[in-house]
Amino acid sequence: MTALTNLLDLDPAQLIAYCGELGEKPFRAKQLQRWIHQFGVSEFDQMTDLAKSLRDKLAGRACVRSPDIISDHTSADGTRKWLLDVGQGNAVETVFIPEENRGTLCISTQAGCAVNCRFCSTGKQGFSRNLTVSEIIGQLWMAEFELRRTKGIISGHRGERQITNVVMMGMGEPLLNFEPTVTALKLMLDDNAYGLSRRRVTLSTSGVVPKIDALSQECAVALAVSLHASNDALRDSLVPLNKKYPLAMLMAACKRYLDFAPRDFITFEYCMLDGVNDSDQHARELISLVSTVPCKFNLIPFNPFPESGLKRSGNPRIKAFAQVLMDAGLVTTIRKTRGDDIDAACGQLAGEVQDRTNVQERMSKQAEYQKKFGANFGRIVEIS
Repeated sequence: MTALTNLLDLDPAQLIAYCGELGEKPFRAKQLQRWIHQFGVSEFDQMTDLAKSLRDKLAGRACVRSPDIISDHTSADGTRKWLLDVGQGNAVETVFIPEENRGTLCISTQAGCAVNCRFCSTGKQGFSRNLTVSEIIGQLWMAEFELRRTKGIISGHRGERQITNVVMMGMGEPLLNFEPTVTALKLMLDDNAYGLSRRRVTLSTSGVVPKIDALSQECAVALAVSLHASNDALRDSLVPLNKKYPLAMLMAACKRYLDFAPRDFITFEYCMLDGVNDSDQHARELISLVSTVPCKFNLIPFNPFPESGLKRSGNPRIKAFAQVLMDAGLVTTIRKTRGDDIDAACGQLAGEVQDRTNVQERMSKQAEYQKKFGANFGRIVEIS
């Protein structure tokens, strides 16, 4: 039996090509996109301005399917978090953050994460797999229409859109899942789908330099870089990817990206870790590091979890650190924590998601064998 084509997997050009394979003209693809992405319709027989012959073709060959919802929690501050089933025992989390003048959705691009930043609980569960296009854009599709249903909105007028901003800051490193991420971005920006401005879509990366350059050519949206350290030695210990793409390479890539970006600055995210990266000297090093890169800093109070061995910087220290940056003329904000009570805050997206790769068990075994066999460990034992 032939598998159904999930239309959430197709960007605008791919949907036109798909309709061509069905013997249909390009305008049918635009109609389909509007039904799916603007009105949230997944049943083809409800797409009333499509010819019945096309609806019949689609019913036998295609579907519109986002990941199933495992759980749905709303924080005291209005933040809403969904746990989504992406199959084979894997789950990801999606978070909606309502504010007075906008609604921001935080999207995941991988099940788990291979970067393993020291301060991020998501990375501690290990990496399982990349998400497909339908699993990435499906988070936006699901969330937008779940939010509309909650508010009793059944029409599809853009003025009633609940999600105005998207940040790819959820589980995973977006640039290590490049093609599906870019396809999802193109759908977010397309006027026949979500019609979001490039300025309202932000991709956060830990610094995959070649893919930053590729993104600038494929789909340049606002860029946020998870910096978290002011020198290579410190960043090597906090963000292991820095050993492959050190700070000089990363700063050069950021400068190149600005030639194509919708904003005239890069956002540097900086997780404030007590006694690790939060001294005035670290702030002064940052000032020197970014001296040739137009930027702003977003200081993030650390959300502690037991495995990290790290503590959150105190509020007075965070404010003093911010003041050093601001005195040097750098725009600096301190992120307000949201959704702490449902583990939806920055760096907390592991929550109910199981350790699918058994990484903690493997690390425990490795430490046990290392202690037992010492220097011979690497030669005589393999951890499965």
